[in-house]
Amino acid sequence: MSPDSDEIRSAATDAAAAPLDLLLTDAALGMLRRMSPGGPGLRLAAALAARPRLVAGRGRQLLGELTRVAVGSSQVEPSRRDRRFTDPGWAGNPLLRRTMQAYLATAQTAQGVVAEAGLDEPDSERVGFMLTNLIDALAPSNNPLLNPAAVKAAVETGGGSAVTGLRNFLSDMAVSPRIPSMVEPDAFQVGVDLAVTPGSVVLRTPVFELIQYSPATPAVRQIPLVIVPPTINKFYVMDLAPGRSMTEFLVGSGLQVFTISWRNPDARHAKWDFNTYGQAVLDAMDAAERITGSEQTALMGACSGGIIASMVAAHLAHSGQQDRLAAFTLMVTVLDEARAGLASAVIDERTARLAAASSRARGYLDGRSLAEVFAWLRPNDLIWNYWVNNYLLGRKPPAFDILFWNADTTRMTAGLHRDFLRMGATNALVKPGGVSMLGSPVDLALVDRDTYMVAGITDHICPWQSCYRSTQLLSGHHRFVLSTSGHVAAMVNPPGNEKARYQVAKDSPEDPQEWLRHAETCQGSWWPDYASWLAERCGDEKAAPEELGGGGLAPIAGAPGTYVYDR
Repeated sequence: MSPDSDEIRSAATDAAAAPLDLLLTDAALGMLRRMSPGGPGLRLAAALAARPRLVAGRGRQLLGELTRVAVGSSQVEPSRRDRRFTDPGWAGNPLLRRTMQAYLATAQTAQGVVAEAGLDEPDSERVGFMLTNLIDALAPSNNPLLNPAAVKAAVETGGGSAVTGLRNFLSDMAVSPRIPSMVEPDAFQVGVDLAVTPGSVVLRTPVFELIQYSPATPAVRQIPLVIVPPTINKFYVMDLAPGRSMTEFLVGSGLQVFTISWRNPDARHAKWDFNTYGQAVLDAMDAAERITGSEQTALMGACSGGIIASMVAAHLAHSGQQDRLAAFTLMVTVLDEARAGLASAVIDERTARLAAASSRARGYLDGRSLAEVFAWLRPNDLIWNYWVNNYLLGRKPPAFDILFWNADTTRMTAGLHRDFLRMGATNALVKPGGVSMLGSPVDLALVDRDTYMVAGITDHICPWQSCYRSTQLLSGHHRFVLSTSGHVAAMVNPPGNEKARYQVAKDSPEDPQEWLRHAETCQGSWWPDYASWLAERCGDEKAAPEELGGGGLAPIAGAPGTYVYDR
């Protein structure tokens, strides 16, 4: 199994950004809590006891299939997308083929029993998650004595691959998050390979640095774009390697681009909360407007940064300052947590309180705990794939910029962690006044600005339908773009990929499926479409400034700044 395949990279980037409240809860309370069957397990047992025919019927079917496996007549085959069993040894060796078929048949039976048990949605989600992790862990491909590629590597290297794999295992288990490395720590260097778009830090506060990027065109749009990145990762997901950087592309399209680089907080910053980060967004807007001489800002928020940006937009609307917003953008952001899959099924107010208490005791939520949760949400792609590559085959994981960014973890303050959990547990953003920002009750319906929204159709963790529901919360005209990619790959979608497509529609009906039926499919990346959309809303062109800074703000340091290096 090779972890550098397009399929695995796509799945890995899907898992690199999961439902926010689920991540924040499990990172604080630990994944063992999610793995424990608890009440849902007891209710599953009761449901199966009440359906003896279901259990007996499935048992007979499995016994029959195992009999066919034993005599060599079974037709059970792995999915074409299942890369665990692509080595010819699985099909060519009779013992390995029977082992694989017995595993697949048993897994299908277990999943079928749970699916037909009649559990309600929350219990079904939790039991299904636990069962998936167990099934994936027991795959024969994870066994060094059964995996034909591992045996072959050991023979060819005279046992060297096994020794190297053991060394890799001991190294990974010695430090948190104690999961297989998905990328080598020296695979990239921030400021050298990643986050290299030219620019300068023009404002530094205790909370963030503001980076202004150097113009790349003779003329620029008058109104600046301020990017609010996620608060649980470093900002440079928007500025990856050259040619894959959205920032580089937007600057090259004639836009004046500013990006917030959040500080990596520690226990000293435990009290920073929604208001702290909301004020930071306003401070960034103030600085961008001073430097460019504009009275307006185009605001973009991504993931958790999109939630904060939406609350700031509602604050501006409530306080009579909405004219400062020239345009609004949400990247892979869920504002309505109802029916958001596993997250909405397992997060309640009691769980949120327990998770908040855990981070409060330390003063922050450790980013390494988040990395562990990221991985176990998609174990086949982010755990067992690298288990085989790193430990059984004794190889190094391939360099991949998104996974390097994902491993470059950050902490979250206890105050912000608490606020996100409370809001997610009560789905407060859908209720006018359900949460406040800087003293203003948040009513998203007051935000009456043109909005560009991006989601990924193959994002199985944050469904695109959940992102789409923001069109019904915010007023104004919406352009909803559905990328063929997953969550993070929906953002990192540069031109040049022949497989890339996106869908758009003129209207935003209430039902996302109705939107999908009327959507037009466009070939290529959506980045050029977005740049054109912004250009129409960011004013006339003017001569590009010869120097960065202005309005009393001077460059402090070169991009990517200093906060991005905080560990």
